[in-house]
Amino acid sequence: MSKNEHIDLGITGYDELFMTGQERADIRKPKVEDISLTQLAPFSNHPFKVKDDEEMDNLKRSIAETGVLVPALARPKKDGEGYELISGHRRLAACKALGLETMPVIVRKLTDEEAVITMVDSNLQREHILPSEKAFAYKMKMEAMDRKLGRPKNRDQVGPNFKGLRSAEIVGEKTGDSATQVKRYIRLTNLIPSILQMVDDGKIALTPAVELSYLQESEQQALFSIMECDEVTPSLSQAQRLRRMSEKGELTEENAMQILSEVKGNQKEYVKVPVDRLKGYFKPDASIKHMAETIVKAVEFYNRHMERQRRQREDDRER
Repeated sequence: MSKNEHIDLGITGYDELFMTGQERADIRKPKVEDISLTQLAPFSNHPFKVKDDEEMDNLKRSIAETGVLVPALARPKKDGEGYELISGHRRLAACKALGLETMPVIVRKLTDEEAVITMVDSNLQREHILPSEKAFAYKMKMEAMDRKLGRPKNRDQVGPNFKGLRSAEIVGEKTGDSATQVKRYIRLTNLIPSILQMVDDGKIALTPAVELSYLQESEQQALFSIMECDEVTPSLSQAQRLRRMSEKGELTEENAMQILSEVKGNQKEYVKVPVDRLKGYFKPDASIKHMAETIVKAVEFYNRHMERQRRQREDDRER
């Protein structure tokens, strides 16, 4: 053995020669640091929403009583000014709401691709995930995997780094979604925000929404106006017809209105009255829903009044 050669014993310092195995393991564990909240920035294009809801209230109560039990994960920002959160956005919001100055954080040096994959995987463990959150998270992770693992441009091909699995299958492994389902969610990123919000609100199911994602942006805007005005949404078969007409360049606002006006099998029939004929009886800012509820109440009141009059006439005849 030459003088310049050495044997790697897997230790990092002279002192470790006299440490136990547990002590060596402890010294190599990630270190938790208390970092100022002002030094923590959200992940770029973070697809998961931080909502001020009941779950947030529970989180704030927990932190107020016992502190942050699970450290957040962050990486140093490229400009050297502070840190970019990988996971822990809800904990950060809760700490800010409670007026805390710091929170426990594990800092790791991660590449962009590693950061995206870790961020998505950690957030997909949430109990409640919106379709839009899955959509953009899946898209970010798949693109990061393509860059990191050298995935072929055709995602249906099998690359050597993917153990015989397509990338969409790997993306959905942690959530139990199939490759087909992952691709469906990613299609939702082509929806305009207003229609995507309807998907999050449960007004449009996933499969019809996927069909609508193939419409041009201008067609989606026109379709949303119709859905909002008439308070209707397309069934799967209607969405498929809208898509086919769009692909043929035959989709017009009139065609979309005609399709959406059809009564679906599981839908009650509606009486439609032009809004202009009703506005004179309501305040200028009255919503269509308010108008409809008021009309129904008026009809119910009228029916009760007529029933009372009928009974009164019967009583008068009996006397």
